[in-house]
Amino acid sequence: MPGAGVLGVMGGGQLGRMFVHAAQVLGYRVFVLEPDSASPAGVAADRHLQAPYADAQALADMGRLCQAVTTEFENVPAGALRQLAQASRVAPPANAVEICQHRAREKACFLQAGVPCAPHALLGHTDDVARPELANLLPGILKTASLGYDGKGQVLVNTLAELPAAWAQLGSVPCVLEQRLSLRCEISVIVARGADGQQVHLPVQQNLHRDGILALTQVPPPDVSPEQCAQALALAARLADTLAYVGVLCVEFFVLNDGSLVANEMAPRPHNSGHASIDACDVSQFDLQVRTLAGLPLVQPRQHSPAVMLNLLGDLWFAGADAQLQTPDWAAVLALPGVHLHLYGKTEARRGRKMGHLTVTAATAQQARSTAQEAARRLGLPRFWPDDAASGSSSEAAPPPSKP
Repeated sequence: MPGAGVLGVMGGGQLGRMFVHAAQVLGYRVFVLEPDSASPAGVAADRHLQAPYADAQALADMGRLCQAVTTEFENVPAGALRQLAQASRVAPPANAVEICQHRAREKACFLQAGVPCAPHALLGHTDDVARPELANLLPGILKTASLGYDGKGQVLVNTLAELPAAWAQLGSVPCVLEQRLSLRCEISVIVARGADGQQVHLPVQQNLHRDGILALTQVPPPDVSPEQCAQALALAARLADTLAYVGVLCVEFFVLNDGSLVANEMAPRPHNSGHASIDACDVSQFDLQVRTLAGLPLVQPRQHSPAVMLNLLGDLWFAGADAQLQTPDWAAVLALPGVHLHLYGKTEARRGRKMGHLTVTAATAQQARSTAQEAARRLGLPRFWPDDAASGSSSEAAPPPSKP
């Protein structure tokens, strides 16, 4: 119960940091297992066990010290979670994390649950790239079966002749070739499922990517109908039930030009696109993560404010004309109404690295977009909408995602 337990988290990134903060609000002590001595979650936790994720002694200590353990990213070894489960409650379960670690297993799970996904094929051996039937999936995207994120581990392929070079570029590792589809936009759904099977969810979110990295999320989604939102929520709930999931699960969907939905991928944890829930909902995705892990009651989150979330990448620290490292003008941004700044405590800014995010809340979605547009201008970010669309005087939609 709150104030009387120790929770553990595998991984020391920003998602772990925000979990630590949410758990500490309820009085839990939080231990983090993470090899990096200066990790965002590790420095915020009550105790940092600095060791590799598969270290037998560290796992034994974690299981002995913590009543329940979760993970903040999907690439924690599933075997480590299974070892922890022998001594402590673990959520999400190792088998669900293992499925999310591999695109082919993930696609098989989609199909098992009756959730549509893009036509695809698994390429496991060099001979596979010469299969003539792969022409039916082209133009397509070749993705590494594991360890790909933020647009990494992906190559566009237009013809069969390009496939061998693309395979080699990705290291000749197992890959999934997906057919490219005509996309209207991307949305994401975050559900939380308890050990008793009860589910709640956050509002559906609409995402915009730049260079394969999430740049902006809008809640509520401006270009998605209530019927499409309901369908996405139902499909995500079906996946959680199929996995016998316990914890917070994010499912990304593509909305195609014909209005239909296909699942893109899922993450067994809170997600970047759900960060607005911290400031725009009465129960955040990290609150839900704590509740599902500790076995506390689940309540349906209520969004009290429309919101726009902007990712802050390390490029902002190099935005000056001389390309020297400098701190962004946070004062100029914080002077705007409804702006919430979240910095992750990372010690080094690097281009493409997620350093923090801004959430803009307002009385209306149009006001949130207008303020987010101005915040982007003050930070030197490219505009997200034409000015008239951001101010709400036009119905023009945001451009479709650049994410493959």
